[in-house]
Amino acid sequence: MFIQTEATPNPATLKFLPGETVLTGAPRDFRKADDYSTSPLASRLFDVNGVEGVFLGADFITVTKDGTDWQQLKPAVLGAIMEHYMSGSPVIEGADVGNIDGDFDEADSEIVSTIKELLDTRVRPAVAQDGGDITFHGYKAGVVMLEMKGACSGCPSSTATLKHGIENLLKHFVPEITEVRAV
Repeated sequence: MFIQTEATPNPATLKFLPGETVLTGAPRDFRKADDYSTSPLASRLFDVNGVEGVFLGADFITVTKDGTDWQQLKPAVLGAIMEHYMSGSPVIEGADVGNIDGDFDEADSEIVSTIKELLDTRVRPAVAQDGGDITFHGYKAGVVMLEMKGACSGCPSSTATLKHGIENLLKHFVPEITEVRAV
């Protein structure tokens, strides 16, 4: 098995591409303090000293580190990923949790539908290139609530991406939107 790695805009996060499907269904984001027992892959990665976060996408895994140097951490992470795939264990055990619907007024369902479609078709693919994801959390009185995950969570450029890129895109297609906020 050959696992490629890619840098992300977040220097604390590295993207790992195993060359096969990682996860079907909704992406999953695990932090050290979370319950990651449903994911044998995430559990194995958190066993590596220095791993603080694991994000599982469709065809990639992003790993966020603490202050440990990547030169020390990367071989251990690659080994953990390889061991997982060689073991034949599932990436997620049990039922996969889908995307949350978010909090919004039923009267705004058409606007929310447009927002979700724009996120799925225009934003998510670009964010996934950098090893992350974005999820819709709500819409109220012109304000869209979004959550950045994976490499995008805590990335120095995530605020600029959210405010200048995503907010401008959504405002262009949905004039009712006045602001985009991170949750």
